[in-house]
Amino acid sequence: MAPLEPFDDLIRALNAPLLIVTLQHAGTRAGCLIGFGSQVSIDPQRFLACLSDKNRTYRLAAQGAGHMAIHVVPPEASELAELFGGQTGDDMDKFARCAWHEGPEGLPILDACPDWFAGRVLERRALGDHVGFLLEPIAGRFTGAGCLRLEHSLDIDPGHEA
Repeated sequence: MAPLEPFDDLIRALNAPLLIVTLQHAGTRAGCLIGFGSQVSIDPQRFLACLSDKNRTYRLAAQGAGHMAIHVVPPEASELAELFGGQTGDDMDKFARCAWHEGPEGLPILDACPDWFAGRVLERRALGDHVGFLLEPIAGRFTGAGCLRLEHSLDIDPGHEA
Protein backbone atom coordinates (compact mmCIF):
# COMPACT_ATOMS: atom_id res chain seq x y z
CA MET A 1 0.00 0.00 0.00
CA ALA A 2 1.37 3.43 -0.95
CA PRO A 3 2.05 5.88 1.88
CA LEU A 4 -0.76 8.33 2.55
CA GLU A 5 0.73 11.77 1.84
CA PRO A 6 -1.65 13.75 4.11
CA PHE A 7 -0.65 11.49 7.02
CA ASP A 8 3.06 12.18 6.38
CA ASP A 9 2.33 15.92 6.26
CA LEU A 10 0.34 15.74 9.51
CA ILE A 11 3.13 13.87 11.33
CA ARG A 12 5.70 16.45 10.17
CA ALA A 13 3.40 19.22 11.44
CA LEU A 14 3.25 17.58 14.88
CA ASN A 15 7.03 18.12 15.03
CA ALA A 16 7.83 15.49 17.66
CA PRO A 17 10.85 15.89 19.96
CA LEU A 18 14.09 14.14 19.02
CA LEU A 19 14.93 11.31 21.39
CA ILE A 20 17.97 9.08 21.68
CA VAL A 21 17.67 5.59 23.15
CA THR A 22 20.72 4.04 24.78
CA LEU A 23 21.09 0.61 26.31
CA GLN A 24 23.59 -2.01 27.26
CA HIS A 25 23.33 -5.76 27.22
CA ALA A 26 25.97 -8.34 28.06
CA GLY A 27 28.66 -5.64 28.25
CA THR A 28 27.83 -4.10 24.86
CA ARG A 29 26.46 -0.55 24.46
CA ALA A 30 24.16 0.68 21.70
CA GLY A 31 22.12 3.77 20.93
CA CYS A 32 20.05 5.38 18.21
CA LEU A 33 17.89 8.37 17.40
CA ILE A 34 14.22 7.39 17.46
CA GLY A 35 11.34 9.03 15.68
CA PHE A 36 8.57 7.27 17.57
CA GLY A 37 8.29 7.54 21.32
CA SER A 38 5.54 8.68 23.65
CA GLN A 39 4.01 8.42 27.08
CA VAL A 40 1.19 5.88 26.84
CA SER A 41 -0.14 5.76 30.42
CA ILE A 42 -0.32 8.17 33.36
CA ASP A 43 -1.04 5.67 36.13
CA PRO A 44 0.92 3.53 36.02
CA GLN A 45 3.56 5.63 34.25
CA ARG A 46 4.49 4.03 30.92
CA PHE A 47 6.45 5.11 27.83
CA LEU A 48 6.60 3.40 24.44
CA ALA A 49 9.95 3.60 22.61
CA CYS A 50 9.89 2.25 19.06
CA LEU A 51 13.10 1.01 17.43
CA SER A 52 13.56 0.20 13.77
CA ASP A 53 13.92 -3.54 13.29
CA LYS A 54 16.86 -2.85 10.96
CA ASN A 55 19.31 -1.25 13.38
CA ARG A 56 21.94 -2.53 15.78
CA THR A 57 20.29 -0.98 18.84
CA TYR A 58 17.14 -2.98 18.13
CA ARG A 59 19.13 -6.21 17.65
CA LEU A 60 20.85 -5.74 21.02
CA ALA A 61 17.55 -4.83 22.70
CA ALA A 62 15.90 -7.92 21.21
CA GLN A 63 18.62 -10.12 22.73
CA GLY A 64 17.17 -9.28 26.12
CA ALA A 65 18.23 -5.81 27.27
CA GLY A 66 16.16 -5.26 30.39
CA HIS A 67 16.46 -1.45 30.54
CA MET A 68 16.73 1.56 28.23
CA ALA A 69 17.55 5.21 28.71
CA ILE A 70 15.55 7.82 26.80
CA HIS A 71 17.35 11.13 26.24
CA VAL A 72 15.75 14.39 25.11
CA VAL A 73 18.16 16.01 22.62
CA PRO A 74 18.62 19.69 23.60
CA PRO A 75 18.95 22.44 20.97
CA GLU A 76 22.73 22.73 21.37
CA ALA A 77 23.33 19.00 20.75
CA SER A 78 22.48 18.70 17.06
CA GLU A 79 25.80 16.91 16.46
CA LEU A 80 24.63 14.19 18.86
CA ALA A 81 21.41 13.76 16.84
CA GLU A 82 23.56 13.44 13.72
CA LEU A 83 25.85 10.89 15.39
CA PHE A 84 23.08 8.68 16.78
CA GLY A 85 20.77 9.10 13.76
CA GLY A 86 23.22 9.30 10.87
CA GLN A 87 25.73 6.63 11.86
CA THR A 88 25.32 2.94 12.54
CA GLY A 89 26.84 1.10 15.45
CA ASP A 90 27.61 -1.69 12.99
CA ASP A 91 30.45 0.50 11.66
CA MET A 92 31.57 2.53 14.67
CA ASP A 93 31.47 2.94 18.44
CA LYS A 94 29.24 5.99 18.83
CA PHE A 95 30.08 6.21 22.53
CA ALA A 96 33.77 6.73 21.73
CA ARG A 97 32.71 9.96 19.97
CA CYS A 98 30.70 11.56 22.76
CA ALA A 99 30.80 12.13 26.51
CA TRP A 100 28.71 9.78 28.60
CA HIS A 101 28.65 8.19 32.04
CA GLU A 102 27.20 5.03 33.52
CA GLY A 103 23.72 5.50 34.92
CA PRO A 104 21.07 3.30 36.51
CA GLU A 105 21.33 -0.40 35.63
CA GLY A 106 24.64 0.29 33.85
CA LEU A 107 22.91 2.32 31.11
CA PRO A 108 25.03 4.78 29.14
CA ILE A 109 23.74 8.30 29.91
CA LEU A 110 24.72 11.00 27.40
CA ASP A 111 26.30 14.00 29.13
CA ALA A 112 25.05 16.45 26.46
CA CYS A 113 21.42 15.48 27.22
CA PRO A 114 20.57 16.80 30.68
CA ASP A 115 16.96 15.55 30.47
CA TRP A 116 16.56 11.78 30.44
CA PHE A 117 14.92 8.83 32.12
CA ALA A 118 15.77 5.17 32.52
CA GLY A 119 13.08 2.57 32.15
CA ARG A 120 12.61 -1.14 32.74
CA VAL A 121 11.45 -3.01 29.63
CA LEU A 122 8.06 -4.56 30.42
CA GLU A 123 6.99 -5.71 26.95
CA ARG A 124 8.18 -5.91 23.36
CA ARG A 125 5.73 -5.77 20.50
CA ALA A 126 6.15 -5.80 16.71
CA LEU A 127 4.50 -2.72 15.21
CA GLY A 128 5.27 -2.91 11.49
CA ASP A 129 8.88 -2.01 10.65
CA HIS A 130 9.48 -0.92 14.26
CA VAL A 131 9.30 -2.81 17.55
CA GLY A 132 7.73 -1.09 20.52
CA PHE A 133 9.38 -1.40 23.92
CA LEU A 134 7.03 -0.58 26.78
CA LEU A 135 9.03 1.04 29.58
CA GLU A 136 8.35 1.60 33.25
CA PRO A 137 10.36 4.66 34.38
CA ILE A 138 12.74 3.89 37.27
CA ALA A 139 15.01 6.97 37.41
CA GLY A 140 15.63 10.21 35.58
CA ARG A 141 16.56 13.85 35.50
CA PHE A 142 14.71 16.93 34.24
CA THR A 143 16.25 20.38 33.86
CA GLY A 144 13.93 21.88 31.25
CA ALA A 145 16.80 22.34 28.78
CA GLY A 146 14.45 22.20 25.79
CA CYS A 147 14.64 19.92 22.78
CA LEU A 148 15.35 19.60 19.11
CA ARG A 149 12.35 18.51 17.09
CA LEU A 150 11.62 16.44 14.00
CA GLU A 151 12.10 19.47 11.73
CA HIS A 152 15.75 19.60 12.85
CA SER A 153 16.43 16.02 11.72
CA LEU A 154 15.03 16.06 8.19
CA ASP A 155 18.50 16.47 6.67
CA ILE A 156 20.06 13.57 8.63
CA ASP A 157 20.71 10.61 6.32
CA PRO A 158 19.82 7.48 8.34
CA GLY A 159 22.71 5.23 9.33
CA HIS A 160 20.67 2.28 8.02
CA GLU A 161 17.82 1.64 5.63
CA ALA A 162 14.51 3.01 6.93
